[in-house]
Formats: sequence, C-alpha cells, structure tokens
Amino acid sequence: MTPFLAYVDKGADRSSIPLVLVHGHPFDRTMWAPQIETFSAARRVIAPDLRGYGASPVVPGITPLSDFAADIEALLDDLEVETFVLGGLSMGGQIVMECYARFPGRIRGLVLADTFPAAETEEGRRVRGAMADRLLREGMRGYADEVLERMVAPYASAEVKAHVHRMMTAAPPEGAAAALRGRAERPDYRELLTRVTVPALVVVGADDTYTPVPDAEAMHKALPHSTLRVIGGAAHMPNLERPEEFDEALAAFLGHVDASSQPSPHGPRL
Repeated sequence: MTPFLAYVDKGADRSSIPLVLVHGHPFDRTMWAPQIETFSAARRVIAPDLRGYGASPVVPGITPLSDFAADIEALLDDLEVETFVLGGLSMGGQIVMECYARFPGRIRGLVLADTFPAAETEEGRRVRGAMADRLLREGMRGYADEVLERMVAPYASAEVKAHVHRMMTAAPPEGAAAALRGRAERPDYRELLTRVTVPALVVVGADDTYTPVPDAEAMHKALPHSTLRVIGGAAHMPNLERPEEFDEALAAFLGHVDASSQPSPHGPRL
C-alpha cells in the first residue's frame, strides 16, 4: 500500500506548468525552501517528503527507487496534477529518472541536480549496506557530523550548515537505511537518458565530490535536449549554498519549458 506522503503544495497560479521537487538522502522537503519561496510566486510548486523521511510514514526494510516513484505518481494523481516539470537532487535525481522511465508522458521537463545515472558498483553496494547497518545501530548524528562538509562546502554559511545538519539528524534511521538498501540495487539509467524527449537542466556544484562535474557533463552529453549549469562556490547542494545562482538557472529553464509548451498562434503545422 502506498503511504500517504507529507508534502507542501504552494502557489495559486495554475496557468504555468507545475514544478515538482524531490529531495535527496537523508533530507526532507525543507531542502527546497528557497525554491518553493521563489517559484510559488508564479506557479504551483509541490515538494513531498519521501517515504521514510520528514513527516511521511517510515517503511523499514528496503525501499527501491521504483517505490519512491510510485509514491510520487500516486500523490500527483491525488492532487490532480497531470503534467509537470520534475526535478530532484542526488538520490532525488535518480528518483526523477525512475519516474521518467515509469510515466514519461506526464513530464514536461527534467531537472537533474548533483546526481548520476549509473548503477551501483559491487563496492558501492557493500558500502551502502554497511552504512544502513550503522544507521540502524547508531542513529544519524555521527553520520551527519562526518558528511556535513561534503554535503555542503566547508566554506558554506553557518546557517546553511545548520539547516543541512538538522535535516540529516532528524531523518528516521529506519527510513534512511531502507533507502540506502534500495538505492544500492538501482538500475542503470544511462541508456534511458539518451531517449529523453523533453528539455532537461543538469546542475552541479563546482566543488561537489559526491557527484563531480564530469558526471554532470556526461549526463548533459547523453541527454538530447539539455542545458548544463555549473554553480561556483557550492558542493553537493547548490540550491541551498548558492540559491540565487541555482534559481536563476532554474527560472531560465522553466521559462523555456513554458514557452515550448504553448500552442502555436498559427495553429498546428500540417
């Protein structure tokens, strides 16, 4: 049974294409707070807490990316959102790719931020499994302390660091562990990217060590209709570290998607 997801749904303007934002691990929907504030002025913005995170139900065990994608599809059905631009960061970007594999006809544009499409390696599967065990055994704080200055750059503002650390330590260990185990078994999305027919925006922090710039460049090369934006002065979470630059890139992309979705004033070409 699909859990009922907690979510924010903000923005009264229904004339523009809705924007749906998917958070990464081990965060929650508040990681998109700057973008929700910025873009809800002109369009509907929806940001769920994934199962196992934030205020959504915790489902222990293993959560494959396909379950996350099914949850998002069910939520958008409930909200009667037929078509939308779909964006995600890190694990959220991989969930976005899974969504495109499942229901491409509903997606008008993709935003892939600080993510990568390849399947997990044997070593990666081992590391994720060991980390899942650790989180269940120890909780989230030690992990959060260790990775904070890779999630955001060491030079990020104290306010941004505090926000990111707070999200990580608040994540339920059972939900985070289930996601790690599911993500370890994810499929390879590289061939899928070559078949994407909608516009895509690829964004990456210049100092990201989890998903470095060459990963973003490879996705940009694979996607038929994509734009690449490297955000200076940011690591793995440029939407929080450099929100003005991130929002500028996203605004230009959304404007392009909106314009390409408008019917021609001269009617269809024959």
